[in-house]
Amino acid sequence: MTKAFLKNSYVLNSVDNTRDYYRDWAASYDEEITENGYQTPKRCAEALARHQENKSVSILDIGCGTGLSGMAFRAEGFNNLHGNDLSQEMLDVAATRSIYQTLSLADLHNPLDFDTGAYDVIAAVGVISVGHAPPSTIAQMFGKLAQDGIFVFSINDASIADGTFVPAVEQLLASENALLCEAHYGEHLPKIGMKSTVYVIKKTA
Repeated sequence: MTKAFLKNSYVLNSVDNTRDYYRDWAASYDEEITENGYQTPKRCAEALARHQENKSVSILDIGCGTGLSGMAFRAEGFNNLHGNDLSQEMLDVAATRSIYQTLSLADLHNPLDFDTGAYDVIAAVGVISVGHAPPSTIAQMFGKLAQDGIFVFSINDASIADGTFVPAVEQLLASENALLCEAHYGEHLPKIGMKSTVYVIKKTA
């Protein structure tokens, strides 16, 4: 029987634990997550397309995993995709899809190893979450955007209930250079009854 990883993925408590967990999950990740009806990649890609007409903008897909999010962005016509992830094994699967211009390893607690303005769009699909990237990632990623850049990301039910992630979003939106384009609550993993809010925030200065 294939081991089920999803149910324990929100209780990981360190970078090393997360890296090891996704290393072991890589081979069966797509099958398990798809069986649970994973909707957030499609929702994030569609939300971005509503606010970004130029499909050649450079997109950094933080925590891209096996590339399901990249596939969703490609389906909306975006073709300048770059991905990073904590797990080399997940990246190896993503590489087989041939949808990313570049793929690189990243520590999601210290993901700032690129120049400010290097990307027009930063996406964090299902990544900023309990057991994964912390709330501080929200301001950090937004700060690395190019001017007029867009940050598209999701916050799931587990993270909403945590009580630290939504205030981090609200704090960002209180800044003068953050414009909320869209925030929509909808399906995340319907088979386990989990939803998420997808945010699109533009950097105006």
